[in-house]
Amino acid sequence: MVVYGVMTNESIAAINIAGVIPGLVLALLFSGYIVLKTKTMKDYTPAVEPVSTLWEKVWASRRLVPVFVLLFLVIGSMFAGYATATESAAVGVAGSFVLAWMQGTLNWKSFSESLMSATLASAMIALILASASGLSLAMGFLGLPEALAAWVGSLHLSAFWLIMCLLVMYTILGCFLDGISCVALTIAIIEPMVRQAGIDMIWFGIFVVLVVEMAQITPPVGFNLFVLQQMTGYDIFKIARWAAPQFLIMVLMVFVLIAFPALVTWLPQQMIPVRV
Repeated sequence: MVVYGVMTNESIAAINIAGVIPGLVLALLFSGYIVLKTKTMKDYTPAVEPVSTLWEKVWASRRLVPVFVLLFLVIGSMFAGYATATESAAVGVAGSFVLAWMQGTLNWKSFSESLMSATLASAMIALILASASGLSLAMGFLGLPEALAAWVGSLHLSAFWLIMCLLVMYTILGCFLDGISCVALTIAIIEPMVRQAGIDMIWFGIFVVLVVEMAQITPPVGFNLFVLQQMTGYDIFKIARWAAPQFLIMVLMVFVLIAFPALVTWLPQQMIPVRV
């Protein structure tokens, strides 16, 4: 979302808050699938958990409270307009240090490792964005985005069919590229076409996030598949087969967003104006 907001000059806070309702709807779809599968396939049903009281559940989840407080500070400060996206990230860093200190895990070793990890991730993203910026500038001089937009316009595709073409394109790209690369390398070309089609850019940002994450569970280079492979030790194609229902649910979610675009646009319209 941050990369998309930077490349399209859209409000990062608006894009983030626009993803709240679609995220909840997608979670409900996933949960509904699990419920249906447990009801129809007895072998899939896990063992019954021991019965516990509400207080026992609250006490068992007490370690999550600081994490929720940190999330509230980071996201709440941005959505309330007290901080920009960059400043809210700084709030998150400060809160993480306080949380680590309270838990007794903050030491020089953990600090240096986290600093190096953040530096490596930031350098990687910066190089991708720099390369994408150079590519965008070169294509701009060549007039490729405008020519491509004009060509697509000559096809007289409706907004729906343009979205369908982009859905297929991002799904294929996700088989070979990570999510940030997919966004950084394509938005410069796609943005003029999307704006010309009259598609809301905040809505399109959530669409891009959804289809890019959907592509991360497609073989042979689905990033999330490799993460699960390292965690479980199973063959990556077996994991991909198990993830296929989730892939189809996310495709269904794309059509839900097309049918009900207000799921994305309503909440940003209601939020307090924030600084970009």
